[in-house]
Amino acid sequence: MCVCVIACLAVFAATGVSAAPVEMYGVYEASFTSSRAYENPSQDVETAVEFVSPAGKRTGADTFWDGGGVWRVRFSPDETGTWRWTSRCSDASNAGLHGRSGSFQCKPYRGSNPLRLHGPLKLSPTRRYLAHVDGTPFFWLADTAWNGVLKANPDDWEKYLSSRRKQGFTAVQFVSTPWRSFDVDSHGETAFTGTEDFRINPGFFRRLDGRVQAINSHGMVAAPVVLWAVGKSDPGQALSEKNAIRLSKYIVARWGAHNVVWMLGGDGNYGGERAGRWKTIGRAVFGDRPARLATMHPGGLQWPVEEFRGEAWYGIAGYQSGHGDSARAVRWLVEGPPATEWDRRPALPFINLEPNYEAILAYESKKAHNALSVRKALYRSLLISPASGVTYGHHAIWFWTDTPMVPSKHPGSGIAIAWREAVESEGAGSVRHLAGLFNSIRWWTLRPDASLVLNRPDDPLRFIASARSDDGALAMVYLPEGGALKLNTSKLKPGSRLRWFDPATGAFTSAGEITAGDLQLTAPGQGDCVLLIGDSDERGAGWPRTTRNESEERQCL
Repeated sequence: MCVCVIACLAVFAATGVSAAPVEMYGVYEASFTSSRAYENPSQDVETAVEFVSPAGKRTGADTFWDGGGVWRVRFSPDETGTWRWTSRCSDASNAGLHGRSGSFQCKPYRGSNPLRLHGPLKLSPTRRYLAHVDGTPFFWLADTAWNGVLKANPDDWEKYLSSRRKQGFTAVQFVSTPWRSFDVDSHGETAFTGTEDFRINPGFFRRLDGRVQAINSHGMVAAPVVLWAVGKSDPGQALSEKNAIRLSKYIVARWGAHNVVWMLGGDGNYGGERAGRWKTIGRAVFGDRPARLATMHPGGLQWPVEEFRGEAWYGIAGYQSGHGDSARAVRWLVEGPPATEWDRRPALPFINLEPNYEAILAYESKKAHNALSVRKALYRSLLISPASGVTYGHHAIWFWTDTPMVPSKHPGSGIAIAWREAVESEGAGSVRHLAGLFNSIRWWTLRPDASLVLNRPDDPLRFIASARSDDGALAMVYLPEGGALKLNTSKLKPGSRLRWFDPATGAFTSAGEITAGDLQLTAPGQGDCVLLIGDSDERGAGWPRTTRNESEERQCL
């Protein structure tokens, strides 16, 4: 574990004395030693801690059993000053868990980590994108390192996270427990045993703690899938509703003080009759005022959003366009629910949590998706709905392998190269340029507008995505094949400058400015390109940079 991770976690035994100071939005931890032994500790007793802020606000946090007679609580303070707490236990006779009290000091954060400077995530005032608690817009740019937390050693994990942060990534998606592509950890253990005689294995999660913390220490949000659910052996299907809730609450108690966004289910089918089970689990785990945002990660080309849109805990409309390359697959993305249902109420950010992975074999053609294929999915996903973010993936990174091989239980997906080679792939370079582009504009003002393009192709494989701000001061058009563009300027601000952006290299080329009447433009080169209209800070694709919407920030303070 790196020093910067340890520094933000203050730990002390619950003896009633003050702990070492904790910085704002850091993690405070207290441990408790039970005075009684239990046959199945994670089920036989329930404990929680009430924290009282310097201003008198009361917040509850569940504890989690950490093996033997030890229980722990983790909490992230959001006020400076003296915090006080008191524990309670369902077994009031247990003097080690019930009626304990203590206090700690929270001091201002003085570092440069954006998650610590601006705080955890919430919905923006418009509910169309994510923002920190201080109002700073947050651009979701995640990587799918599904097996990374489970398989990586600490040194490799640090190298990976350092690379991804430099490339502009802001979140890492991962699986919290063994699943069909990774049955047991390096110790041959699982997160739990039994489906009826259900028992949590705290040692499994203890080995993951440092890797989850490290994601935050590198300035990225941790996005765990709590219950993977694609197969009958995955916890999302194998566990009863009662035990699925127990496992989920345990994971949330263990990691919920970190800067996380929860994906309750992973790769499952949550529609129809199945939705009821997941709603029940979500309500039991997160309640009606969740401390952190949560969503579902559905299977490819499935749309459970309308099943969950009204749930208090469901804060992001997550979807998966999958790994197809057929006209049908692309049509689902650019003409289907992601493009047509974003304006329903209550409003939610729409985020493609799994577009096609670089280097994976496409479902239909069996050809490997290249960097161009990846860019098409990323830019289209960002412009067919109000811009809020998107996720990237690489075939070698999600599986996390040191040597080339076909991922287990994924026949037909192609050989995955070593993760060390994949981390600096051409597609990852394209993500870096995308991050720089979007962090140079007010991306949170973009809304889809098909009317900007007057020569839009009928072929979904050649679909041109376009979006603009309400005031017309900013617009963006993505052309997957370059070529000619007939631009409708009636909704654009006169005099706004036009620039071509090469998403493969990050280079800009001047294209004039907006004048009266429709404009005929021709993209430079033969590859895909972006037309950027207006609103830029002129720093081009520089990274990293923090964006801030100051008017919205004032509303949120």
